Parts: sequence; structure tokens; C-alpha cells
Amino acid sequence: MMNLQPVTISEDEKEFSELKSIIKRKIGFNCEDYKQPHLKRRLAVRLRATASKSYKDYTQVLLKNEEEVKQLKETLTVNVTELFRNPETFDSVRNNVLPELIKRKGINKVIKIWSAGCSNGEEPYSIAIMLNEFLGSSAKRYNISIQATDIDDDSIAKAEMAMFQAKQLEKIGQERINRFFLKKDNNYQVIDELKKLVKVKRHDLISGPKFSGFDIIFCRNVTIYFEQKLQEVLYLNFYNALNDGGFFVMGKTETLVGPAIQLFKRFDLKERIYQKKEKI
Repeated sequence: MMNLQPVTISEDEKEFSELKSIIKRKIGFNCEDYKQPHLKRRLAVRLRATASKSYKDYTQVLLKNEEEVKQLKETLTVNVTELFRNPETFDSVRNNVLPELIKRKGINKVIKIWSAGCSNGEEPYSIAIMLNEFLGSSAKRYNISIQATDIDDDSIAKAEMAMFQAKQLEKIGQERINRFFLKKDNNYQVIDELKKLVKVKRHDLISGPKFSGFDIIFCRNVTIYFEQKLQEVLYLNFYNALNDGGFFVMGKTETLVGPAIQLFKRFDLKERIYQKKEKI
């Protein structure tokens, strides 16, 4: 049996900078916006996979091999994929956020939600299921729009298909599967009634156009990879994208930083749910 020795990687900073430039040109992924230790850990995965002993070696692989470009893109934009990830967060939104939101709506029957960094669609379709369950028969009286965005083209294509494997549905229960999905071979597709609520599009949180008019924004486990200065900018962008009194849901390991701390009030700190303070 062959004994595979671990590859020792040489980390030269000049070679690292040159590799980052190549990555931006080949993939459109701006490495400078991300925490560098995290970026190096992700790159190390592909250096070992290609037996590259240095960033310079790996740069040559990347320039000659289009398949490796795809592999690197997947590694840099890796996603945890399951519906109702952190179900306790969805429970809090359903039990605490939605009742207040609906009460505030009054005769205004428009509900607009943004799932930023939507991956393969797990989060926006979880939101659609949650809204359907909460509103029940009155759902038809509302104009519901769930904007699902991501920077990764492959993720966007999967989100548009709304097709999931059984292992991605482990947290949602059989009753929901029977009600909201159609089995197709070994996969499950979201029913059209929910699928039509979700509008999927490619969007770069950093350089893309600014959005506005949302009642709830979900951006979970995305900003954790960004440098703090960029986090501060993004949190302000989310603040501006929300209606007065709107809600911002972030990842369980993420924390508000910068001016946004004063602009949001804690709504459910344990579940990282904040509410936009209304202008006086």
C-alpha cells in the first residue's frame, strides 16, 4: 500500500500576493476583502490536493488547468447545505419577529425579505416554508417576495432549480416534506406555490448595487469571513436596505461592529436578531 506523505507548503508572501491577483482575474474573487488566515486555510486545501509545494507551484496549476479553477472556486465559496439550519433561529423569527411584522403591516400586505448569501437556496426556501406555515390561509392575501442572492453562479443555478437531496431535509420533518416537496427520483423539489415566492439573482454584496425596502434581511455565516472594515460597511448597507423597524438576522457566531451597533436594537441576542431603530 502506498504511503502518502503530507505535502509541506512554502508560504512566500510575494507568491501569495501574485496568486491572489491571478485568483481575482480568473474567478473574480477579491481575496483582499477576506480574512487572510481563513483564505490561506482554504487555499491550503487545494495546494495539498494538487501536490503543490508553494503558492508559485499552485499558480502554474491554476493557469493551465480550467478544472482546477472550478475546484478552487468551490473551495473558496464552500457552503453548508441544509434547510432550516439552526432551527432555533427560525423558531424565534416565526414566534417573535413575524407576529410583530404582521401587526405593523396593517393594511399594507407587501412582505419583502432578502436572503443574502443564499448558497444553493436552502435558506430562502426555508423562509418560504416558515411564512406559509405562519400565515396559513391568509398567505394568499399578501404579496410576498423573497430575494435570494449569491455571488457564486453554480449556487445560483442550484437555487433556481429548488431541488434538494434527502440529507438536506433532515431538519424539517416528514410532514413538511410531504406538504412542500415533490419527490423526483432520489431528490425533492420545492412545490411551485413556494418556488414562485423566491426570486434568485447573482449579486456581489461588496461591489453590487444597493438594495432597499426589506422587512427582514437574513445574512448568516457570510460576513464572518470578511475583514472588520468591510463588515462595518456591509452592516450599514443592510441597515439602509431595511424599512424602519425592519429585522436583521445574522449568524450565531457573528457580531455587529462599527456604527451599526448604535443603529440597531437587540431583539433576540441569543439568536442574533436585531431590529432597525426607527427615525425620530
